[in-house]
Amino acid sequence: MSLPLLVKTLNGQLNERPPVWIMRQAGRYLPEYRELRQKANNFIDFCLNPEMAAEATLQPLRRFDLDAAILFADILLIPMAFGMNLQFIPGKGPVLDPVSFKDNLDKYRNEWSVEKLKNVGETVERVRAALPKDKALIGFAGSPWTVATYMVEGEGSRDKWEARVWAWKDQEGFDQLLRLIEEATVEYLLMQVKSGAQVLKLFDSWTDNLSPVLFEQVVIKPTSRIIRQLRNKGVTCPIIGFPRGCGGLIGKYVSETGCTAIGLDQGQTANFVDNCLPPMFPVQGNLDNSLFMAGGERLEPEIERIISDFSNRPHVFNLGHGITPKTPIAHMQRMIKTVKGSS
Repeated sequence: MSLPLLVKTLNGQLNERPPVWIMRQAGRYLPEYRELRQKANNFIDFCLNPEMAAEATLQPLRRFDLDAAILFADILLIPMAFGMNLQFIPGKGPVLDPVSFKDNLDKYRNEWSVEKLKNVGETVERVRAALPKDKALIGFAGSPWTVATYMVEGEGSRDKWEARVWAWKDQEGFDQLLRLIEEATVEYLLMQVKSGAQVLKLFDSWTDNLSPVLFEQVVIKPTSRIIRQLRNKGVTCPIIGFPRGCGGLIGKYVSETGCTAIGLDQGQTANFVDNCLPPMFPVQGNLDNSLFMAGGERLEPEIERIISDFSNRPHVFNLGHGITPKTPIAHMQRMIKTVKGSS
C-alpha cells in the first residue's frame, strides 16, 4: 500500500510538491468548530470526548484538501492526568496550581495513569477509520520543557522565569520533574501510535530565550530520551521536533535528539538551515502566521518563495506557528491552491 505523501516526505523522499497541513488547523477559525465547541461543558471535556474530538480533528479535512489530520487534544492533558487542577479560562488560557521545587513529585507519579487518557486513543482510532488512506494522521504531545513551564508558572509565561530559575538553581530537582513528564509522554505517545497515529510531533513551544547550556539540559536531553525510549519500544514512525524560537540551536537539536524532521519557525531561513542541517534532512514550515491572517497580494509570493527555498530537501509546508482564530478561511483556500499548484 502506498504511504501518504506526508509520511513519504518525512521518510526523506523528494516529491513533486510538499505535503501541506497547518498547526492548529482544527480550531476556532472554523465556524463548524465553534458550533461544536458550544456543545461541551468545558475544553477538557471536549478534548476527552472521542466523538467530539474526532469530529474536530476531521473538520478541516472535510473543508480543505489537506494532506494530514492532527489529533485534536491539548498538551496539558498530561498534567491533568497527574492530578493537577487544570482549567481553561476564556480570554486567559490554561491555569494550573503551580508545582514548587519543594513539592514531592511522587504524588504526581502516583496519580498518573495513561488509562486516564484512554479516550484520546479512542479518538485516534475513530479518526484513522474515517480518514482516506492517502491522508496521514499525526499524533502529538508537548515536550517536557514546555509542559514543565506551564506546571511551574501555573499558566502561560513569556519569559518562563520561575522554570528557568529552578532549572539553574536545582538541576537535579528540575530534572526529576522533566523525567516525570518524559515517562508519561512515552506512554501517551505509544498509545497514540498503537491506536493509529502514523506520525508523531513533539511541540516545544517555549524554547526561545534559553541559553545553550539550559537548552541542552531542558530541551535536548529530555527529547532525546523520549525518542530513544519510543524507538526501543518498537515505534518506527516519523517524529517531528518543533523547538520554536531556538534559532541557531536547531543543528544541535537535530544531531542529538534523534528526531526525523524539524519544524521551523518563521525566523529561520533556507540558507541558515542548509548551513546547520545535513543535506536531505526533512524540514517543516514556515510561513509567518501573521501574513497568513493578513492575506493580500504578498501571500502567494511568500508561499512560493518558501517552497522554492526548500526545494532541495524534503519539505512539509506549514506555518511558523499555529493559525490564529481570526484568519479568514479564504486564506487557507488560497494557500492550499498555491502549494498544490507548485508542482
